[in-house]
Amino acid sequence: MRLLALPAFEDNYIWALVDDDGDALVIDPGDAAPVLAATGNGLWPAAVLITHHHADHAGGVAALRARWPTLPVFAPEDERIPDASHRVGDGDVVQVKHWQLSVLAVPGHTRSHIAFHGGSAEGPQHLFCGDTLFSLGCGRLFEGTPAQMLASLERLAALPASSLVCCGHEYTLANGAFANAVDPHNAALRERIEEARAMCQAGRPTLPVTLSSERLTNPFLRVDSEAVRAAVTHRLGRPPVDRVETFATLRQWKNDFRA
Repeated sequence: MRLLALPAFEDNYIWALVDDDGDALVIDPGDAAPVLAATGNGLWPAAVLITHHHADHAGGVAALRARWPTLPVFAPEDERIPDASHRVGDGDVVQVKHWQLSVLAVPGHTRSHIAFHGGSAEGPQHLFCGDTLFSLGCGRLFEGTPAQMLASLERLAALPASSLVCCGHEYTLANGAFANAVDPHNAALRERIEEARAMCQAGRPTLPVTLSSERLTNPFLRVDSEAVRAAVTHRLGRPPVDRVETFATLRQWKNDFRA
C-alpha cells in the first residue's frame, strides 16, 4: 500500500491511496492532470472522494469521469458538486475494494464539508480532512461559525492518535510561524517546525503527519491549554469568555497575521 501526495496548482495536494494492484482511491482532485499523469506510473483510479465543493478540490472530477465514465465519485450532499455518483454524509461508510472509510461531517470551512477516516484493515488509518484541519493550523471560516469549526476540529482530534493527517494544502511552515507566535515555548512545536523546514528544503511534502503530533503542536487543537489561553488573553486585553471565543480570536488573529 502506498500513499501519494500529487502536487497541484500552487500548494494543493491530491491524495492517492494505492494498493499493490495499482488501484487507487483519489482524494480531492482539483485538477485531473496530475492523476492522469500518474496513470503512466501504474496508478488507476478505483474511486474518487471529495471533501468539499471548492474548485481546487473538486474541479478535476468531470475530466476524470470523461476518461472513466463508471468511476465512482463520493461527495457530500451539495449541489455545487455536480459530478458525484454517490452522496455521503455523517455516519456513512465508503467501501471500495478492501478500503473502508468512515464519513464525518466537519462544517466550518464550508457548510457541507466532510472528512474521510480509515483505510485498509492491514494498513495505517488515514484522515483525509480537506481544508478543515491543516498541520499546525486550520481552514478559514467561509460558510460556518467558530463554534462549528471548533466542534469539527475537536471531532477530528478525538480520532486515534496514530491516524495520518492528509490535508489539502502545503501550509505547514506558514502555519508554524503563526503557531510559534502564539505558543513560543512549545518544544514539540519547535521540533515540528524544524522537521517541516528540512522536508521542504529537501523537496518533500511535510505531510502526512500523525494526529498525535498535531495534538501537541497545533494551537487550534489546544484552545484549553494555558499557553494558548494566555496568548489570547494578551491579544484581547482580557480573558476570553469561553472556549469558542478563544478559538474565534485565534482564527481572526491568523487571518491578520504576517510573519
